[in-house]
Amino acid sequence: MQVYIIEDDMAVSDALSVLLEELGHQTVCFDDGEAFLDAARPGAGDMVIVDLGLPGIGGEEVVRQLESEQNPARFIVISGRSRTMIDRSLPVSRDDIVVLRKPLSLPSLVAHLN
Repeated sequence: MQVYIIEDDMAVSDALSVLLEELGHQTVCFDDGEAFLDAARPGAGDMVIVDLGLPGIGGEEVVRQLESEQNPARFIVISGRSRTMIDRSLPVSRDDIVVLRKPLSLPSLVAHLN
């Protein structure tokens, strides 16, 4: 599976990339939403892991723009915010958007990839 990681903390991004590649996934990392939206075209079989607290175009806007696609990718939204704040900030209410709070639980992350 192709996994797009959009995270401005390079330590988190690198750790996620290494873990996911060890699990057999292909990863592409971006440090902001604008670079991702300019360069990537994820499809229905892909996963997008996006931090809500990105500089510039935030994770909320990334989700909003991808939701308008014909076959949107699956999402894992990550954030250090409270669950209430995360729910308020997401532009859509899809049951299939996974929300994980930082610090991330690797077993939980891996479980949601499948």
